[in-house]
Amino acid sequence: MITVKKEGIILKNTELGFESDSVLNPAVIREGDFVHLFYRAVDKDKNSTIGYCKLKGPMTLIERHETPIMIPHFDYESNGIEDPRIVKIDDLYYITYTAYDGVNAMGALATSVDLKHFERHGLIVPQFAFAEFKRLAECSCVMNEKYSRYAHDHFLMKLGKKILVWDKDVVFFPRRINGKLFFLHRIKPDIQIASVNDIHELTMEFWENYLMHFDENIVLTPKYDHEVSYIGAGCPPIETEHGWLLIYHGV
Repeated sequence: MITVKKEGIILKNTELGFESDSVLNPAVIREGDFVHLFYRAVDKDKNSTIGYCKLKGPMTLIERHETPIMIPHFDYESNGIEDPRIVKIDDLYYITYTAYDGVNAMGALATSVDLKHFERHGLIVPQFAFAEFKRLAECSCVMNEKYSRYAHDHFLMKLGKKILVWDKDVVFFPRRINGKLFFLHRIKPDIQIASVNDIHELTMEFWENYLMHFDENIVLTPKYDHEVSYIGAGCPPIETEHGWLLIYHGV
């Protein structure tokens, strides 16, 4: 049985413009006695950037930036940078987040060696319209009808952009496994898993082959009433003596 102790609110929104609406869904990493917290900051127009604060203990706030640490730079994230996650692998920090361009919400990656300067690697998830996704995935399996139900094509076509299958909740495992980088991602309704030797392998050809064996890459599906619609990964998987512990959200 797992016991959860609720400690209360540790961070609230402020009157600063970039976080005047809300602060939520942070990426958290501990180093020694300190905790770095990269949180989604939402302004009054519902646009998201990433704010930063530092905690000790981890309940005591000791540092908080008055401006975002990450803001949109590219078209694929023009309407918001949302819901970051963070791990450190081989002395490099991997920060995954949802990039929103006003139509598509997709998993993106930035890396850093010092948590001050960030190199953006763009979208790292498959970028296919639903018809392309379905054609590839059905090469090897009959798709759950929920994949069609959650496709966004039917109500976003009027916006004039190519509508992609949304792929969010990208989170890396916190170490290499058999020399490879593993990460979870989520195309509704399930959680999928992918692995590469290097992030530069995540090409269109990689994802075409991945989707042609799509059923082999589904790691978790909805099962219970509280998650009957869909699920998605939360914080990075936690390694225990019994295996990897995944905390995920259900809708």
